[in-house]
Amino acid sequence: MNISDLPTGTAPAPIRFKHFPVKWQAFLWRNWEYVPAARLAEVLQCTEQTVLDAAAELGLPAAHEVSPKWLLSGYLTIIRSNWHLLNYRQLLQLLDWTPEQLAYTLKEEDFLWAKLGALKPACGELKYMPLTPEERKATALFRERVRKHIPQECGMNYSEPPFTFAEKYAAQEFTGGRERFELNFIHSYAASCGDIFIDIEKRDPVPENLLQQYASMGIKGVWMHAILYLLHPVKGSEEFSRGYETRLRNLAVLAERCAKYGIGIYLYLNEPRGMPYAFYEKNPDWAGIDVPGNNMRTNCTSGGKPLEWLEEACAAVFKAVPALAGAFMITMSENPTHCNYAFNKRECPRCKDRDGADLIAEVIAAAERGIHASAPKAKLLVSDWAWREKAPDTDNTAFKRKVIDRLPKNVWFMSISEWGKETVAGGIKGSVVDYSISQVGPSGEAAEVWRHAQSRGLKTVAKIQMNNSWELSAVPYIPVPYLLQEHLDNLSRLGVDGLMLSWTLGGYPGGNLELLYKNVEVLAADKFSVNVAGKICEAWHLFSDAFREFPFSCPVIYNGPMNYGPMNLLYPEDTGYRATMLGFPYDDLTGWRDIYPEEIFEDQFRKVTEGWQKGLDLLTSLKEQLKPSDQAPYEELRRMAEASYCHLRSTYLQIRFVRQRNAGDKTAMIATVREELSLVHRLYELARIDSRIGFEASNHYYYSLNDLIEKMVNCEDVIDRLSE
Repeated sequence: MNISDLPTGTAPAPIRFKHFPVKWQAFLWRNWEYVPAARLAEVLQCTEQTVLDAAAELGLPAAHEVSPKWLLSGYLTIIRSNWHLLNYRQLLQLLDWTPEQLAYTLKEEDFLWAKLGALKPACGELKYMPLTPEERKATALFRERVRKHIPQECGMNYSEPPFTFAEKYAAQEFTGGRERFELNFIHSYAASCGDIFIDIEKRDPVPENLLQQYASMGIKGVWMHAILYLLHPVKGSEEFSRGYETRLRNLAVLAERCAKYGIGIYLYLNEPRGMPYAFYEKNPDWAGIDVPGNNMRTNCTSGGKPLEWLEEACAAVFKAVPALAGAFMITMSENPTHCNYAFNKRECPRCKDRDGADLIAEVIAAAERGIHASAPKAKLLVSDWAWREKAPDTDNTAFKRKVIDRLPKNVWFMSISEWGKETVAGGIKGSVVDYSISQVGPSGEAAEVWRHAQSRGLKTVAKIQMNNSWELSAVPYIPVPYLLQEHLDNLSRLGVDGLMLSWTLGGYPGGNLELLYKNVEVLAADKFSVNVAGKICEAWHLFSDAFREFPFSCPVIYNGPMNYGPMNLLYPEDTGYRATMLGFPYDDLTGWRDIYPEEIFEDQFRKVTEGWQKGLDLLTSLKEQLKPSDQAPYEELRRMAEASYCHLRSTYLQIRFVRQRNAGDKTAMIATVREELSLVHRLYELARIDSRIGFEASNHYYYSLNDLIEKMVNCEDVIDRLSE
């Protein structure tokens, strides 16, 4: 593959980060803790000593310690950090990747290309150039700003380095409780969304210490992404499946390891996966509709070959890995699969007149036949994610019932618990598309389709988020246990058989998961002494009630700045860039707010954060009453609550800033920036001491310490520009 084959989209001009005197300094700053100085020098086409001298001039620490875990397990963070700085050639040089590796990551790693905006800014060649006298003076000001906020004697290092949390998993004392659900499973907190089975020595998706902790908390299963053509080749097109034997062997090792702890592995299947154009040159009878901008096609399941292979592949994988517990399937809207995955069957002459329910059911039936031919006891869970007749449809109950009526009787039916739930925030009505913690499920639609599945004798599963959601995924769990308890109680009353506890986010082995077997008051009594347990419950109530005010909508949770929070830069002029799905919020207030008018959107985050602050104030008031045994759980709760506040309050301030900018109110903008700066400091101290903060499995780290220091400098720069 050539670099020129990598996608570019519209290739607009990159953003100029004006708080850096020159562009190569932004590259040096952002990558200082990611890769060795020698490689930075290679990219900049200068000597290593030049890089070291330039780093010192910026105020970076002389001791350059680089953790190899960044390139191994934090490469998504590195890609985002350099997206507006490097062209593809230099980005590959920085990562030490081939074009094929990057193409695969953009295509298959949880929609990375979409998260990056489906465009690559047209970055020219980046090269070190000696500073002019004016640039040197500006560099001295940059360093002065760094030292103002991070004095040299305080250091710029982590107290707990990134990824260290992975060393701390440990079995907890399981106090037991009422088991209300037959099945539960969660996304492994250690698993990315990449090619996870190819090298389990370097990137173990289910380390033993993590499994020990999951097992001690009553977790019965973990799920991970699987791509079938990487586990079982299409005959005659084996070049697309290189390494499949290794992946199968490794999967067998992982499944057997999990089974030792009473935990089953569930493969996430989104199949049959669309393929590059070159595949269809050899397999023209597979070809479905074109997927614009992706250099690929869907597989036409109205022809026989793709479904025959799907059945064959499922049978082969489950035969080769008999310890697998099962799989769950999404059959609409995710990656390109069949011709109607995105409601475009009209473009296929073979599928255009077929019932959409039949197209879904046929894919499921093929997978079920294959799985159960090799593993009759394995569970196949079928998700109704995005099942509907047409894309704009909002009431999808009748269509879902039609699909359920076509399902094999030995599958489990899974529905997203909150999907379709009506919302009202600031008087604006909406509904949940996706999943939510602030909007407690289940929806009426979910309850109705579960009842229909139960009437057919199918087992039922609720897909929920126990620890966090895209409303706020930069903390391992959101401390709002009363919302989760209410949701679990509702599901228990409906007789749901199982729970999918998380999507890729929320797999942290702790936090709200303890609510599976105990209520909030028992949880407080287990963790805290009797003299503070009641007050802890009051704080949890305040956090839970505040979070109910979250202005939910699908574009809000994907495009808004909540997940990046104080790391997201402030721009005194409109960048012109549109917010991307969990990638770059930019300054796109229109994209953030979706259905909410600006003033209501701002006011809802004011309500969330002012209510949240009351909970923080209550926690602070308890300090003098704590017993020694309270200290550790108290500090844990305080960190999670404080980090959550920083992200949510920063979202409020960023909304205010853009509105004030649009109104031309520089005085108000400066006041907003000053409060934002204080939040960056608070989050910086939390991220220094807790390696979980800012991490999410499918996005890696949202920010590093250097990113947060850069934001401090950015705030100072914006204040100075506004004061001119």
